[in-house]
Amino acid sequence: MFCSVYNLFITFLVGVVIRNSVYVLGNLDNEFKHVTCGSAVKLINPYHNVRLHSHEVKYGSGSGQQSVTGVGAQDDINSLWVVKGKTGTPCKRGNPVKCGSTIRLVHQTTKRFLHSHLFQSPLSNNQEVSAFGENGVGDEGDHWSVICTSKYWNRDDKVRFKHTLTKKYLHISGETFGRPISGQSEVSAYTYTEPGNEWKAMEGVYIQDSSSNK
Repeated sequence: MFCSVYNLFITFLVGVVIRNSVYVLGNLDNEFKHVTCGSAVKLINPYHNVRLHSHEVKYGSGSGQQSVTGVGAQDDINSLWVVKGKTGTPCKRGNPVKCGSTIRLVHQTTKRFLHSHLFQSPLSNNQEVSAFGENGVGDEGDHWSVICTSKYWNRDDKVRFKHTLTKKYLHISGETFGRPISGQSEVSAYTYTEPGNEWKAMEGVYIQDSSSNK
């Protein structure tokens, strides 16, 4: 019962952001300039117009871990990711994320980390991206550097996420899956920079910056 109410509450907040660009604390443009630690956000790839997504569906090849895809729907609760610091170095809740810093992205619904490793992705044969970990414990394959040009990760900016171990970028390949996730886009890690690995923060529950002068 609690989980259902919580999911409805989060969905309501996301819906408010989608329709009016207003969060319960005020206007997003004025009060939430940066993506901050602890925020639960949806990440869109503007080139392919899909949001980073995961669910309780495992890959049928490669690692067999939980799959990560791209979806077009705005209102899917399974596209929320919580911004965390790297293992052993937590970022303070509400602090803006610095460009060049290392973060982890935790899937809101399943609590697994956005992850990559040396398995091949199932469609493009790039590097596989999965959701990994149990009970808040993952490994170094969960670390991503935020690549952007400002001091902080601004909500309006296009950014890239570079996997710290393999140096490849979080990427939409353009390939799409069949059953059981028909029409969803493959997410992989790719060696070179291109529009397919640019991302922008969209709907979500943003945590207020802890300092007003940033």
